[in-house]
Amino acid sequence: MRIFPSIPGEPELSSVYQRFPHTLAPLLDYHDRLLRDPSPLTVAERELIAAYVSGLNACTYCHGAHRVAAGAFGVDEALFDLLMEDPDTSAVDARLKPILAYVRKLTLTPARMIEADASAVYDAGWDEQALFDAISVCALFNFMNRIVEGSGIERNPLDETEAERADRSARMAATGEDAHSAPHSYSRLLDLWRVSDDRGGTGGQQTRADPPPENEKEQS
Repeated sequence: MRIFPSIPGEPELSSVYQRFPHTLAPLLDYHDRLLRDPSPLTVAERELIAAYVSGLNACTYCHGAHRVAAGAFGVDEALFDLLMEDPDTSAVDARLKPILAYVRKLTLTPARMIEADASAVYDAGWDEQALFDAISVCALFNFMNRIVEGSGIERNPLDETEAERADRSARMAATGEDAHSAPHSYSRLLDLWRVSDDRGGTGGQQTRADPPPENEKEQS
């Protein structure tokens, strides 16, 4: 699916952001702050929420990528198949289920959120920071799912070779002092994808790592 004709071959998230780099650095920084900085939710739980929301949206790329990331932090990947079928009967920690119910409703019917949805989360022992972090992870991955699907990215990380999955897992799995935080890992994608963090220049656009299309060369 060729949404952007200037991107050769099958589109990848890396090639999309190489083509449109200006927002990548702050976006990756936000990923790290939300998914790796200290939170009442563990890093594994936040990655699980990311994968769950992406599964609800049938976003194959994000669901697979964050299923692998959650696995890197100790979540059994086999859990996800049952989770997507029925969260209530899955092996997910009972305390997390009200949060999953909240993000499911927020993803599928956001205008129907009511106070009782939050009360169920508080009754399970979570505080306001935990709920806001869960809401933020839900919002981020509804956003990312639409970036991926809107850009025509169809890769499924679950279909990658064993070596590719091991590389992805190792890149995501740097551990911190406790389960509730970890060293930043998303910002490393700037170097991996060869995208400049230079947000200066004409029009405030970043310097592109890949050569511009011919029509842009003529305009430069």
